Amino acid sequence: MPRFDIAMVLRFTLFLEMDVKAQAIQMSEARRSGLYNIGEAAAQSRVSARMIRHYEELHLLKAARRTSAGYRLYDENDVHTLQFIRRARDLGFSIEEIRQLVGLWHNRRRASADVLRIAQKHMAALDDKIRELRGMRRTLEKLMGACHNNQLPDCPILDDLAGGSD
Repeated sequence: MPRFDIAMVLRFTLFLEMDVKAQAIQMSEARRSGLYNIGEAAAQSRVSARMIRHYEELHLLKAARRTSAGYRLYDENDVHTLQFIRRARDLGFSIEEIRQLVGLWHNRRRASADVLRIAQKHMAALDDKIRELRGMRRTLEKLMGACHNNQLPDCPILDDLAGGSD
């Protein structure tokens, strides 16, 4: 087992710290380069800073570069990816579906049939959900129609919720 003395460990630690600092940039340099901090990227993409960090953790968005002070930095491509993710979320795609779609979007050799398959599967799930919601609506409509709408405590809606009727 190799032995390390304190001086060697300190020199190595100092070397690592210098290397990390060399990779980080100052915020003023980042601004001149057209990079955005997380608040600016959030405003540009209409995705909250909290969700941007979440999407990074899920690897839907590449890990952000950092300033020497540790602030996240994003470029135009990152903002465009965030806009893509937001639009996909607005259409109800799941995180896993979005992961696939982002991968296909970045792959210029993709087959459009792969994208269509994901969209078709999602639409089928939406159709199932719509049928389910329509059934719920019909049931509620029936229960509301049976409501006495008076000052008495009897209530067919509560009876149904309690399992009193089918």
